[in-house]
Parts: sequence; C-alpha cells; structure tokens
Amino acid sequence: MYKTISSSATSSILRAASSRSPLFSFRSSLTPSSSSAASSSPSSLLGRRSFATSSPTFRSLPRWSHCLHSRPYSFRFSSQIRAVSPVLDRLERNFSSMASEHPFKGIFTSLPKPGGGEFGKFYSLPALNDPRIDKLPYSIRILLESAIRNCDNFQVTKEDVEKIVDWEKTAPKQVEIPFKPARVLLQDFTGVPAVVDLACMRDAMNKLGSDSNKINPLVPVDLVIDHSVQVDVARSENAVQANMELEFQRNKERFAFLKWGSTAFQNMLVVPPGSGIVHQVNLEYLGRVVFNTKGVLYPDSVVGTDSHTTMIDGLGVAGWGVGGIEAEATMLGQPMSMVLPGVVGFKLSGKMRNGVTATDLVLTVTQILRKHGVVGKFVEFYGDGMSGLSLADRATIANMSPEYGATMGFFPVDHVTLQYLKLTGRSDETVAMIEAYLRANNMFVDYNEPQQDRVYSSYLELNLDNVEPCISGPKRPHDRVPLKEMKADWHSCLDSKVGFKGFAIPKEAQEKVANFSFNGKPAELKHGSVVIAAITSCTNTSNPSVMLGAGLVAKKACDLGLEVKPWIKTSLAPGSGVVTKYLLQSGLQEYLNKQGFNIVGYGCTTCIGNSGEINESVGAAITENDIVAAAVLSGNRNFEGRVHPLTRANYLASPPLVVAYALAGTVNIDFETEPIGTGKNGKEVFLRDIWPTTEEIAEVVQSSVLPDMFRATYESITKGNPMWNELSVPENTLYSWDPNSTYIHEPPYFKDMTMDPPGPHSVKDAYCLLNFGDSITTDHISPAGNIQKDSPAAKFLLERGVDRKDFNSYGSRRGNDEIMARGTFANIRIVNKLLNGEVGPKTVHIPSGEKLSVFDAAMRYKSSGEDTIILAGAEYGSGSSRDWAAKGPMLQGVKAVIAKSFERIHRSNLVGMGIIPLCFKSGEDADTLGLTGHERYTIHLPTDISEIRPGQDVTVTTDNGKSFTCTVRFDTEVELAYFNHGGILPYVIRNLSKQ
Repeated sequence: MYKTISSSATSSILRAASSRSPLFSFRSSLTPSSSSAASSSPSSLLGRRSFATSSPTFRSLPRWSHCLHSRPYSFRFSSQIRAVSPVLDRLERNFSSMASEHPFKGIFTSLPKPGGGEFGKFYSLPALNDPRIDKLPYSIRILLESAIRNCDNFQVTKEDVEKIVDWEKTAPKQVEIPFKPARVLLQDFTGVPAVVDLACMRDAMNKLGSDSNKINPLVPVDLVIDHSVQVDVARSENAVQANMELEFQRNKERFAFLKWGSTAFQNMLVVPPGSGIVHQVNLEYLGRVVFNTKGVLYPDSVVGTDSHTTMIDGLGVAGWGVGGIEAEATMLGQPMSMVLPGVVGFKLSGKMRNGVTATDLVLTVTQILRKHGVVGKFVEFYGDGMSGLSLADRATIANMSPEYGATMGFFPVDHVTLQYLKLTGRSDETVAMIEAYLRANNMFVDYNEPQQDRVYSSYLELNLDNVEPCISGPKRPHDRVPLKEMKADWHSCLDSKVGFKGFAIPKEAQEKVANFSFNGKPAELKHGSVVIAAITSCTNTSNPSVMLGAGLVAKKACDLGLEVKPWIKTSLAPGSGVVTKYLLQSGLQEYLNKQGFNIVGYGCTTCIGNSGEINESVGAAITENDIVAAAVLSGNRNFEGRVHPLTRANYLASPPLVVAYALAGTVNIDFETEPIGTGKNGKEVFLRDIWPTTEEIAEVVQSSVLPDMFRATYESITKGNPMWNELSVPENTLYSWDPNSTYIHEPPYFKDMTMDPPGPHSVKDAYCLLNFGDSITTDHISPAGNIQKDSPAAKFLLERGVDRKDFNSYGSRRGNDEIMARGTFANIRIVNKLLNGEVGPKTVHIPSGEKLSVFDAAMRYKSSGEDTIILAGAEYGSGSSRDWAAKGPMLQGVKAVIAKSFERIHRSNLVGMGIIPLCFKSGEDADTLGLTGHERYTIHLPTDISEIRPGQDVTVTTDNGKSFTCTVRFDTEVELAYFNHGGILPYVIRNLSKQ
C-alpha cells in the first residue's frame, strides 16, 4: 500500500514550493510602519483588531475584526494602558530601536503590485543567498521567516536564526528555538478556563501590588463557542432551535462570562454559539494565510487550545494545538519554547479510485504515520497526487494530525489553496496579495513549474490508488479496518479478551437477542447493533464531497424504499451554516431528514461526547442484556466512554458510511455480500446500489457550493443571535467571583503566592495513586462528557442544590476547579491495575487498603500530607489538548507521572502545572521492573534548579529496595524555569510584575 524510503535515498528527496510562517513578534496586534521592520506604538499594539486584508464584502464589520459587539472600537484604552504599563513602554522602545538596528534590515524589501505601487514590505528569504535555505522543508522555512522578522537579539537571537537555517544538522540534536504565533485560537470548553485563569491572574497581580492591566492579550485571540450544544432533540425539524434554547439555559452563566471576557480583555473576539465548529470557522473565515499589518507582510500562524487546530495546516497556515496554560502565556507575549522538529516528507502519488472518500484516505494516512512514528515532528505533504486533492480533503488529513501523532500535517499553498480562498469569499485583491508574497518568498508551490528538491528527516510514500473504503475502531482512531474485513474483525473483537480490540463475549452469548418495546412497537438489539449514527465533527463536516455524498446515499436509499430504524439516534451537526446552505441548494437535506439526519445544531456534538441521552427503552435493553452496542460517527475520536457511556463499540466512518450503517442497523455486516435491507419492491438492496460515484458527487458539489454562501454566512456570524445579544455583562475589568456559582469559581493556583519562586519540589516516599497501562487518554484523565450520577462531582452538585437534569457535562463545568478536581480520573471505562481487572473510576488507598473513588483517595493522601505519583504505560495523555488533564491531577496532589512515553501536548501541560514527567528507560516499564503500585516512591531530583538539565537521568527508589533510572522530560531550559516557579502561570505573573 505504501513504502518507506531511506532518508539517504536522494531519488526521493522531495520537491515542493510553498510555505507558511508561524511567528510574529507580538503578532498581528503589532503594526510596523511601511518603512520599518518592527516599530510599533501601544495604540497599534492593543487598540485594533481589523486588518488590511479585510474583505470589502463585510463593510459593517471588517473581516477578522475583534469588535464583535455593538460597542464601537475605542482607541483611548491604549493610551491609558501605556501610562500605567511599563512593560509596553519598554517593548515600544525595543521595537523602535529594532527599526534602525534590526539585524536583518538588509533583506527588508518591497513587494510591488503588478499595476504599480506595492502590496507592502517583507523579509526576503531569497535575499539571504544561502544555499541551505533552498533545501529546507517549507514548514521549516516558515519558522525561519518568523525568526528573522522577530530577531531583536533579546527574545529571538541571530543564533536562533542560524539554528533554523542549519536545520538539516541541528534538528537531530534537539535544539531549542523560540516561537511567537500570530494569534491564538480557543473553543469554549478550553476558552472558559483560559479566561478564568486570566481573570484570576489579574487578581494575583493586584495582590502582589502590581498593575492588573498587564494581564491583557498582546496577540489576537479568537474564541468560537462550539462545544456546548448537545443532541437533546434529534429527528425533528425544530431540533436546531430546541437544542440551542437548552444550550443557553444550561450555559447562560458561562456564556455571559465569556462575553464579559471579550469586553474586559483587549484583542479578544468571541464568536457566539450556533455559528459553527471552531476549526471550520477558522478555515473558512478566520484564517488569513498572509497578514498585511500596516504594510508589513508575513505568514499567518496560530496555536490553539484544541488539538485539531492543525486543520488550518490544510490551508497552508502553520497551526497546532497547545495546552491552555501555554496558550495563556502566549497571549501575554511570552515566546513559546519549542524543540526544532524533524520533518517527515510524505509523497502522495496517483489518484483515489471511484467511490473512495477523504475519510478513507485520512484513516489510511493515520495508520501509516502512527506506524512510522511522528510524535513531535512535522509532516509535510507533496507530490503529483496533491493536484487531485481538494482543499477540504487536505484539511481533513491535516485535522487528524493528533491522531497520527504529529505536531503538524502541513500542505504548502498552491493553486488549489488560492481557488479555495476565492470560493470562501476572500477578495480577489487579498488573494492576489497572498500569491504575490508567497511566490516572492519562495513559499508557493506551482506544480506547473520545475521544483527544486527538498530534504526531509525521513520519507514516506502513498499511492492514492491503493486507498480503499475503511472505518476505524472500535476504541481507537488509528485502528483502521478495511470495509471488506469489517464483519470478520467484529467477530474477532467479540472473541478477544477485553482490550483495544476486544470485548470478551462468550461464544454462546454472541448471538443473543434483546427484545424490547420502542414507542409501543416491537424492537430488538444484538451485539453490534447501531444505536447512535452521527454526522458530526470538524474533520468531515467541512468537506462538501463527503457531506453531499451522504445526502446522495440518503436519497438513493429513499428512492429504493429503505429507512433507518426509529430507535437509532441519528443526527447531523454541520461545521458551519455554509453546509446547510449547500445541502438545501442541492435538495439533499430533504432526504437526510427522511432518514432521521435532521440538523441538530452547529457544533461538535457527538464527537466531543455531547451525544445526549438515547431513548430510555434502548438504554435499558443494552444494560439489562449486557449488549455491546455501537455508535458510528464521522468524528476523529472514539476512545472508550467518550461518545456515550452505553456504546462500548465506537467506529469512525465517512458521512456516507454513517448513513449506510444507520440503514443497516448493525456493524456486523459484510457490505460486499450482505444486503443493507429490502427495498419497496421486495428486492435486496446492497451498499453498491446506493453508493454515489465520484462523478455524481463532483457534479453536485460544482452546482451547489457557491461563494455567496460563504459571504452570507460570515456576514451574519458577526451579528450574533438574539439569545447571545440579550446577555448583559458588567463593564468592570476585574471579575466579581460568585462563591455560590457551580460554573465559574476562582481557582487556588495563586493562593499565598509571593514574588520568590518556590524552587524544585522533591518527591519523597510518595504513594502510587493510579497504575495504568498503555494509551491512557486525556478523556480517561479528565472526561468531557456526562457527569455520572454516583460520582464525586455529582455529589458536589447535589449538595449545592443542582438537579440531575441540570448537571450538564464536565466540559461545560471547566470554569469550576472544585468540580473538575472531582471529575479527574472519573471516566467510567478507566482501567487501574491496582483494582486487579475491575473497570471504573476507583483506586486503592494503599495505607488502609480501602477501595475509594480516585478523588476521595487523593484527598485522603493530601490531608495527611502524603505525596502521590502515577505509573503509566506508553502514549500517556494522548487525545485532546486538555489542560484540565494536568490541572486536575495537580489539584489532587499528584507530584509526578512515570510513563513509557507521553503525548506531546499533555507532557507540556504537566510541566506547565508543575508536575514532573518522567520516562522509563527503553525496554523498561512498571511490569518489567516488578512495580505493583503498592510501593512508596522517592524521586532523587536536585533541589537546586541550576543542577537540573533538560532530559537528564534521575534515580527513583522504592521503600522495598528497588531502584531504577528515568529520564526527566523537561525538554528545554524554559521548561525548567517554569518548574522552578511552580508552573508557567506563576512564572508569567512574576515576570510581568517586575516589568
């Protein structure tokens, strides 16, 4: 199917020609003059959020304006802040000096317009005349451009620039470079705790006698509310309105808090609920590709607090997910410290066969890259096969970078990108500027021209003709199953012991039938019966070909007389209003409705665990008969307990396949040989009878997806909606905490904080709170879905008068640390080795031997002054970039995690919260070392931060005489500074207080 090529094979040194840039000194809020590389005044730094690249279509509000509400922009704040904020005065002096002293002022040049005049000025990479640059991957060129542009020999030095220029030699050495993104992207589940932290940091600054106005974003912050809507109402034409009303009823306090944040903090745009999924809005509207700020041109770049921020990489914009606390520091002007990554070159050749979808392709790519190993690396796509991939197909592949483990899955800008920008309403002038800049800076791929070979760290190749229809599951996104093998794989899962590919159902019970009554009519469930079928998620709902393909499947099924069983919970949650427009334009929404796929809202819904309740009779049939029920969704995550507590088998599939499996009613089917159902004429109907051809889909895409749809959608998005606009919020810049609130609570992170850093903390005679195996995800650590009725969080809410029906989800409660600490390790499918095979959110309190909830055990340890650690296997913290997966353990008293390996973002989050990440040596783990978790652990780490080095070895000893060596996963000197301060946020507060 694919081949791996040695990096020394010169024949496969790649060709490409495009770029993007992830850095800007104080990014798009900085507005250098046309004659200066980096001068800026505080008014430009903090005052405005509209850009020279604004589309003239949106006259009432400039594209990318961060003045969403009706209050006009006021520039008086900048002068007030300049008077009270010495740090900004210092920054102004720094950048003023840079205007005349910039180390690379000699390559700051004009970009002329074809008809006369200029687009602006830019830092020209070709002007460096360095042959090493010609060999750099495009993604590394973007890092280079940013480092050059931001070079002040203070935050970014000439030595940093040289490291990037010499990437081929320096990357294998794991060198450290600074990174300052152009903007920050948030969704509401991560946005609420981020704004809570910022509000709390303002209070901390006050208590330290400093100026609270120093806590203000210095880069643009876009926050899209998309994670709160649940599928309470489905299969109804009124579902969108009904679900939005329930969303506002549950989340009014949270939404009001976010609206307050958009007025209390500068440079913050909040996109209201009901607008779309954050990554599709970013792709279709927020993404600039190239900034033109006061005549200075530079590539767009973004870090986001959602791991699927990588979707924007499909547009040629450098973007990836980071932890919430890291994003908060970035907002406040702190440079991100990152290891200069290796880059995997992934060559695509050939063309996908008829009927194969982008979802099939991304699941195939995910499996290949997981096998190759790309954690901490960039993946850059190139090759002749690129010409056949639409921008939406590319975005689908880029979106799932977290699933294949890469920091980015990058697609350089080419003609396909430019066509998409025009389709989505970007003006012709803006697109011309983007193309001219990228061509001038050798960041544009033109496959009609000869291209110079590029060097990559390693190489992969995939012939698109080899991609076949597939799905992924039942418990992990990278467990791909070819569609033709699905029935056999399902039976293997039933037979196999409990694990990622097993349910351990005895042979005699595998054909069990659970009969029940549904709305007065007989119904039945078996193992593999589909009870949830959801067209959902940013990964697929932004792609017209698969969305319209799903509509064509529904239409053909209706024409033949097939119908989805009424007890299956079907739903359709588009990523933006554009999808609704083209489904209506095509006439296909009517047929989706007939099959139960009515639009339920504009947000993540089922993919994030907001699937809502299934019918009570269906749930009873599952639990009373121990049925392994299935969910099929067009999402990107299918970890245990995430989609719904009652669906043990969860499969990722393309939207057309979601409809097909809903029609079949089971995953226990071979679509090649078994019919989906019986048509109205009594004839058997097979998948091939309702599956559209590639040509059919292309024809309906061509006639139904129109530029005016994007313009109209995003003109209206800026106006909010009545429920949002009616929210009233105070105008004060310090938040008034309500001690009785169960949604927003002042966290204890900065309690008793002083200006002196506490230094490294020791870990002595710590108990093991939990002992895990491999692939513990952030969903296991800090679930986002339902709050179980017998959980510590539920008890907390009930004690405060909250009815069960108003519990909402853990994700919606992330603004309250008391609930989230109780929700840490509360996933009902979590497996803790201390429980000897029992599944669930409990552990053993070692001193007493009692079995307790994880929270209760942690609090007992904490109250007696005992430290705790966690033992884990490989890929600890994989999944969503969830900062509460680090905050929660910290609040529970966890001091260190010892694992075989960590997911990139989660390791960073642990460091950010002051938890020590340690890795077992290669070939070792808790089992091979004979560790049971009943020991007490001492980590022999120096107490003087100057004696600790990134990646050094430390000795861990136990009270029963065992000793082993681990690697400390502080990967950079900056991370050691964070650890010395007790975390990244205390570090930022102390630094800002001194300035």
